[in-house]
Amino acid sequence: MEVIILFGISVLLMARAWETIFWISFCILFYTYAGYPLLLLLLVSLKKKLSPPPRFEPRFVLPVTHVVAAYNEGGIIEEKIKNCLSLNYPPGKMKIIFITDGSTDHSLSILKGFPSILHLHEDERHGKLAAMNRAMNFVDTDFVVFSDANTMLNRESLLLMMSHYQDDKVGGVAGEKKIALSDGAVAPGEGLYWQYESFIKRLDSQLHTVVGAAGELFSMRSAIYTQLPKQIVIEDFVQSLKICSQGYVVRYEPGAYATENASLSVKDELERKIRISAGGFQAMTMMTSLLNLLRHPVLTFQYVSHRVLRWTLAPLALVALFVSSLAVWLSTKSPFYGYSSLGQVIFYIAAVAGWLRASRNQSPGPVSVPFYFSFMNFCVFAGLWRFLTGGQPAAWKKADRLSKI
Repeated sequence: MEVIILFGISVLLMARAWETIFWISFCILFYTYAGYPLLLLLLVSLKKKLSPPPRFEPRFVLPVTHVVAAYNEGGIIEEKIKNCLSLNYPPGKMKIIFITDGSTDHSLSILKGFPSILHLHEDERHGKLAAMNRAMNFVDTDFVVFSDANTMLNRESLLLMMSHYQDDKVGGVAGEKKIALSDGAVAPGEGLYWQYESFIKRLDSQLHTVVGAAGELFSMRSAIYTQLPKQIVIEDFVQSLKICSQGYVVRYEPGAYATENASLSVKDELERKIRISAGGFQAMTMMTSLLNLLRHPVLTFQYVSHRVLRWTLAPLALVALFVSSLAVWLSTKSPFYGYSSLGQVIFYIAAVAGWLRASRNQSPGPVSVPFYFSFMNFCVFAGLWRFLTGGQPAAWKKADRLSKI
């Protein structure tokens, strides 16, 4: 009898322990993906009531250099050049630099047809960051704008970004990234993700600062550019955090956007996301000073809530939530935990169905959200492994993308 009682007590205690794990995991996930954006909405609303944002001149024209790093982009580089030249910016106020280090295609011959563009080239390839570092030696304006060779900017983008520099606190301005095509294997999920991400970035900027700009379109004060080691994987993220660590803020300008096509296949997107995740872990080990709440109270709050949790506790919480709900249900037969387990099983079955469709280069359709959400979190685990094993070089294989922006 005593054995049965002890066994019953141990089962009850285990169930309580699993129940605690379930609710901790649920709270981490809710806060990371929904609670933080909701809290931002509240804080931004309060800030606007207490201190209305300052008004600036809509047109604030300063000399700027537009830098484009391109590696074997011969198929799109002429379109990119014409896009740069068509930007609405006063003549003589914008310089353009293309750097094609390591390129072996016909990009060089195309660039020769545009003498107004400064073209930099070395035969050896060291990666995008090394190219950017080298290009900065030729920048003689107080402001610089970076954009990717495979993204097209809207005509007013530079004017809108430069207007933010009327505020001396602004060290950088991030543009918005848009996904052009709605069809393809990963386009629907990636497009929805960037809409969600852009929404949070806009609120981050309104509260204090963006924590991590996308390299597709990003500007900064040239004087505070940091010559990062060339082995850095996601240089745009680290560079924008370096700006913040120097006491400046990074603003978000949704009216300035870079349009990019989605990856051609789920294999290309998988490689890209794993690379970004590996780079995220690398960045977190470099930027430990941003975890000091006493030194950077608001910045640390934003950095941890928006970035660190997504790359650390949230993916683990997904696993813990499923295991704990199943364990509690098996121990107690509670309908709540049974339905919770069933709901998660259905969600992941939908994700697998989306994966199978995407693997055949078909749109996941109605299961795009569970597919892309699960896909991103899988890539975090794969990225962690790649980071720990040192398998992620700074120079990486360029992803194929759907044609025609």
